[in-house]
Amino acid sequence: MSQQTTGIHHITAFARDPQANVDFYAGVLGLRLVKQTINFDAPEVYHLYFGNESGSPGTIITFFPSPGSPKGRIGGGQVGITSYAVPVGSLSFWEQRLAGFGIQTQQVERFGETYLQFTDNEGLNLELVERSEGEPSSWSFDGLTPDQAIKGFGGAVLYSVKPAATMDALQHVLGLEREGEDSGYARFQASGDIGNVIDVPLAAAEWGTGGAGTVHHIAWRAQDFEDHARWQALVAEKGYRPTSIIDRQYFNAIYFREGGGILFEIATDPPGFANDEPAESLGETLMLPEWYEPHRAQIQAGLRPIQVRVVEGK
Repeated sequence: MSQQTTGIHHITAFARDPQANVDFYAGVLGLRLVKQTINFDAPEVYHLYFGNESGSPGTIITFFPSPGSPKGRIGGGQVGITSYAVPVGSLSFWEQRLAGFGIQTQQVERFGETYLQFTDNEGLNLELVERSEGEPSSWSFDGLTPDQAIKGFGGAVLYSVKPAATMDALQHVLGLEREGEDSGYARFQASGDIGNVIDVPLAAAEWGTGGAGTVHHIAWRAQDFEDHARWQALVAEKGYRPTSIIDRQYFNAIYFREGGGILFEIATDPPGFANDEPAESLGETLMLPEWYEPHRAQIQAGLRPIQVRVVEGK
């Protein structure tokens, strides 16, 4: 059995302050808050999704913001750096924009590309890279134009406690192509035009610890529900232990931990975020699955109010 993912579906991380999370990803980075819901397994915690105008697969970063949660430590068994793709010629704009918010940046080179690296308000590692591939974002906020706006994921850097095992999963389970090595990294590429470039440090990383400012899991794309079932069978055939198929309302999911310690998910492209609210008003209302709807008043009372707003620079 042979399968190939087109790339990243979404990345999910931990945070603390819900409003600060919205201010950074919507206010500073200009992403659209496409869904506000709850952690289905812990309904006292928000689950916030940020992406392009429709929350297309390959653009979505999600957070579980929980006030008072412990600070995590980035390390092995995690996505170490989340990469975003921006239009060619826009990196200097982003350097100036981030500086205007008091965010320190640095430029690094990898595989002939220049990356602008920085951290979010919780310490999560992020980077921007210019890419010609990928559709421009049509979502405009705080004056950002399609010539500047983040398109979606460029990819990710995976920190592994056993790099050979992680690279084996990327190649022989997910179907990525190994492109080569540079400066202590191996590069792998998926077949899509966004969220498709994965770098793995060749040196093993020490285990990280989960908590605010760290990534919980990375999800890969399955094209539809039938393809998803084939992925579940393939993962089991390769010797991993996938979960049962779980309905996450906006996609179906299976999870498994690869040999380098990173939690992988495979998620379906459909049905998408307009599954339970109009596309033109995505993210404006707290959406609950039907089994939690009778408890809406209690759930909302326990969540801090959030709003998308223009953030003033420093």
